Amino acid sequence: MLKFGKKVVKYRAAIFVLSILLLAPAAWGYIHTRVNYDVLSYLPGEIETMKGQDILADEFGTGAYSMFVCEGMSNKDVAGLKEKMEQVDHVNEVIWYDSFFDLSMPMEMLPQKVLDIFNSEDSTMMFIIFDTTTSADETMQAIRELRALAGKQCFLSGMSAIVTDTKDLAEKEVLAYVVIAVILSAIVLSVCMESFFIPVLFLLGIGFAIVYNLGTNIFMGEISYITKALAAVLQLGVTMDYSIFLWHSYQEQMGIYEDHKEAMAHAIEKTVKSVVGSSLTTVAGFAALCFMSFTLGLDLGIVMAKGVIIGVICCVTVLPSMIMIFDRVLEKTSHRSFLPDMDRLSGFITRHYRVFALLLVLLIVPAAYCQKNASVYYNLDETLPDYLPSTQANERLQNDYQMGALHMLLIDSSLPSKEVRDMISEMEEVDGVKSVLGMETILGSKVPESMVPESIRDVMESENYELLMISNEYKTASPEVNRQIEALNAILKKHDPSGMLVGEAPCTKDLITITDKDFKVVNSVSILAVFVIILFVFKSWFIPIVLVAVIEFAIFINLGIPYLTGTSLPFIASIVIGTIQLGSTVDYAILMTGRYETERCSGKSKKEAIAIAHRTSMKSVIVSAISFFAATFGVGLYSDIDMISALCNLMARGALISMVVVLCVLPSMFMLLDGVICKTSKNFKEALHHEQK
Repeated sequence: MLKFGKKVVKYRAAIFVLSILLLAPAAWGYIHTRVNYDVLSYLPGEIETMKGQDILADEFGTGAYSMFVCEGMSNKDVAGLKEKMEQVDHVNEVIWYDSFFDLSMPMEMLPQKVLDIFNSEDSTMMFIIFDTTTSADETMQAIRELRALAGKQCFLSGMSAIVTDTKDLAEKEVLAYVVIAVILSAIVLSVCMESFFIPVLFLLGIGFAIVYNLGTNIFMGEISYITKALAAVLQLGVTMDYSIFLWHSYQEQMGIYEDHKEAMAHAIEKTVKSVVGSSLTTVAGFAALCFMSFTLGLDLGIVMAKGVIIGVICCVTVLPSMIMIFDRVLEKTSHRSFLPDMDRLSGFITRHYRVFALLLVLLIVPAAYCQKNASVYYNLDETLPDYLPSTQANERLQNDYQMGALHMLLIDSSLPSKEVRDMISEMEEVDGVKSVLGMETILGSKVPESMVPESIRDVMESENYELLMISNEYKTASPEVNRQIEALNAILKKHDPSGMLVGEAPCTKDLITITDKDFKVVNSVSILAVFVIILFVFKSWFIPIVLVAVIEFAIFINLGIPYLTGTSLPFIASIVIGTIQLGSTVDYAILMTGRYETERCSGKSKKEAIAIAHRTSMKSVIVSAISFFAATFGVGLYSDIDMISALCNLMARGALISMVVVLCVLPSMFMLLDGVICKTSKNFKEALHHEQK
């Protein structure tokens, strides 16, 4: 690696110029990478609800659908608005009273069930069907045009409206995320580092890596909005350590070599060895997300694992090139670190190791209980602020019509009418079901079949399937609607084993089931991967148990705090935060353990080795954790999207908790378990040999 370091130093100008030139294709790739704002689209394609969505598109030309509520408007005005809405591109059908009859005819001719669906005291509701999918760009553009046509007394609800608002809000905020993370990180680095200019080079080097990472996402076709929003901030937080390692190594080598070029070559050599090993645990943590059935984890996992690898490459090529080029500026802007001396605090912690060990014993079970019982929500509109049009529309729908999400029912078109009527009657007895709308409901006893318009038939019937719509009064993701879906599916399968219940609420119920399994899988895979990496690094089967247990304790505390504060977390946070915190902060423990190993094997006693390891590692751990905190905390406070805000708040808090646990609890583990560690670790055999002498 020394040869590699010398090559980097020699071609520093060329590397710097090339790194700037590569920004252009990376920026092009970033701009042309599509962003997916529909979280439910990441459900596995083989489940019944997703197959049903495909059938709706193939058989009925139906993609997304929305409910449109008009308040205080005459029927004539509503009819005029409906005509304009039908002219909007990709609006397939708008269903209202006049879809069945001319407005001059009395509405009483319609069955009461149909009237109840479309009418409330001072408002009326239309049902809009699009010919494109929920999160398609065309659907979102149609949503915007429909809103432009409507007045203040009209409200457009549904999953597509939520997706559109999510996109608009995320695009408005995402640049602010980066600016906030950069400013706060720069402040922290200016205080902790020995130069006012080095934070600029750190952030530039990581900035190059972030742009390269986001640009190469074009090969994935599209990424989720969560990945897009978090990638830059998260990459900044987890890869800052590598820049700090290189800078400290460079300063150390300058004390040995007079020539700065020689010092940097040796610094690169040492950084490659330490950073590659350190980054493996972070990559493993993100790679574990790829094992989720809910493929949003695959999306985030690939992008972030790739980002860490690109970050390491830039750290040992682009950053040292810039440091060498701007070496004189760094010297002129140098200052002593503003961090206080940590020796007394370190001595206090290592002397009172029994107290911290006791705290671990007392707190680990309650922390695990709180983490397991923390409240989680799955309703996607709860991640958005109340002032958005989609959340206001959903509230109107709930208040005026006592209506939650609409279910779609696909049944065999050859099913006898009597069988369908019996099924509808049974379903309407299920708790929370307001009505079931199908051809049989529309016809009722008053409407002859010949009077049903062809456009309505096209919406409700295809060659192979009949479509029914079930209105219910329960909110998506609520326990009540999940029980309702189970009851409806039982009735459906009794009458038509091939029938399918689809829609937002059934998809969300599948999401709950799938992500519950994913949580266990991701945790197991990440723990196993990190365990194996630590095992090979330290050639010990016991050290991985200690280090993973310490970080898992920190994770329990972090995820247990919402239980104590009564805060409900978005479902994705509870799944991914554990593996992110484990992969990105176990490095703190590895850093201290590596020094403990070195000192112990050089002949130092247990207490002396642990004291030196703790004292020398303390400042690095604190700087690393505070840098991670700075990159994520401000974004968590700023973002109005709870999915983003919650994840950033958890990561920021998790970095500080891991820092405290590693600095306070890990030394006590070494003190109490030193004998076991020495006997079960190949590299520690030398320590036993020294003691036997």
